[in-house]
Amino acid sequence: MSLLVDGEAVEVIDNGDTLLGVLRDQLGRMGVKDGCSPQGQCGCCTVLIDGQPRVACVTPARRARGKEITTIEGLDPTRSDRWAQSFCDTGASQCGFCTPGIVLRLDALERRWSNDDEPNRRGDAQSGDERAAVNQALLAHLCRCTGWQTIHEAWDAFRSDDSGLDTHRDLADASARAQLEGGQAQQVEPSVALGFGGFAADAAPEGALIAVADGADGWVVGQSVHEARMLAGKVQGRRTTAEHTWPLEVPEGSWDATLRTTWVEPAYLETDASWCEPGGQPSTPLANGGAFGGKVASPLPAVAKRLAEEHGQPVLALASREDAVRFGPKRPPVAGGVNADGSGIIRVVNTPGIADAIALVAPGIEVETVAVPGPLTSAAIRGAGWVEALVLLAGAIGTTEITTPAGATAEATVSEAGISVRVSCGRVLDAVTLRSYCIGAAHMAWSWLTSEALMVDDEGEVHDLTVRSFGVLRAVDTPHIDVVIDAADDREPVNGSDAVFAAVAAAGWLSVDCPQDWPTNRS
Repeated sequence: MSLLVDGEAVEVIDNGDTLLGVLRDQLGRMGVKDGCSPQGQCGCCTVLIDGQPRVACVTPARRARGKEITTIEGLDPTRSDRWAQSFCDTGASQCGFCTPGIVLRLDALERRWSNDDEPNRRGDAQSGDERAAVNQALLAHLCRCTGWQTIHEAWDAFRSDDSGLDTHRDLADASARAQLEGGQAQQVEPSVALGFGGFAADAAPEGALIAVADGADGWVVGQSVHEARMLAGKVQGRRTTAEHTWPLEVPEGSWDATLRTTWVEPAYLETDASWCEPGGQPSTPLANGGAFGGKVASPLPAVAKRLAEEHGQPVLALASREDAVRFGPKRPPVAGGVNADGSGIIRVVNTPGIADAIALVAPGIEVETVAVPGPLTSAAIRGAGWVEALVLLAGAIGTTEITTPAGATAEATVSEAGISVRVSCGRVLDAVTLRSYCIGAAHMAWSWLTSEALMVDDEGEVHDLTVRSFGVLRAVDTPHIDVVIDAADDREPVNGSDAVFAAVAAAGWLSVDCPQDWPTNRS
């Protein structure tokens, strides 16, 4: 089958695969990412077909015959370089997994906006409101890291021809700050926004076998992702129509504040992946960021190593989105009551290390761990346990000033104008990066408080298996977030975004009079 990809006529095998599969597996276009295939919901695989953005994971490759396909690698270098610089200058890309697709969609939108002869710009662009137009475009995407606001700022930077908002940044310092915030080595440079952050699924040796889960605790190996998934014969899981529940009850007693949370998905966009050569060590699934603690105990490296030894060839083990939901750890649900004097009881789904995490910030709270059927939980998830304890205490006392175990402090306020945060976390190192992580943490906290939940049945099986069912807030639903950084704090730098995460969760909860059950806006 002949296709026109990035201006070049190419011949590919017509095996019934999607355009995503053909572009990655046959043509090596690794800028096209797979974050949910074949759900068509995250936008990471977005390409341009005849100049219009399309999600490649649900587009049959055959349907693209005779059309001009543009990937991030084939975008006009002048424009892609400007987008990359704009995203880097504004902190609009952290891990860089979702941003190649976002860049392509914004590029198509920007071309329409720059065309004065086109009277009817699509969507909200007709109103002349650029922010509304960008929000409309971003409805096709999911970003967990940035909180959306910096993506708007990257759009503004590109539109203003501002090629460098801060030409004096030290990107080594920026990477050091990113590592503190993400808990994992991370690059900060323009190319990251274009998807070149060293993701495991992009870096496997040529000719590596592909291993995918078969849905029955086994793994199927094929020559390509398409072949392996066909051999597995697994039916893609969907979103349930059932409502989420709360697995724990608040302890009896007279409390100044009570809180009950449910199962929450970390929702990192790059699903688990690891490759290994026979006799070698497997690659880390933590490629360019920490996945909010969700990949600390990923089983994929062990799978890749075992299968590489069995087959005598390099093997790339890949998790689908539903695999990541089923075997990936969740934020452990809690149910607690506390008093203003710091005493209280928190019940939490049995999770190793969670009692110690709570004791770090709330030694007066008794912790009861409870065995409940459900998915794996982990104390490594961002602030698990100790954030809930501090939020409960904030509700009992009526304060939103938070100090983390690492020694960072943050205070937040929530109003009709949006969310305002002040943070102090030692030497700033790089203000753009720190601000980006704080905006992302504020978005994550607000999303957790208001809308995030998974339906888990009485047997412990997760039923919400699509990225749109996690409840992550869209750009259009996200309040404006203002971050003020204490530049006078000259202590050794520590993580600051976790403090913002806790402070915004507390401030948001107080702003709606501390209802017991989270999420607050989702039935």
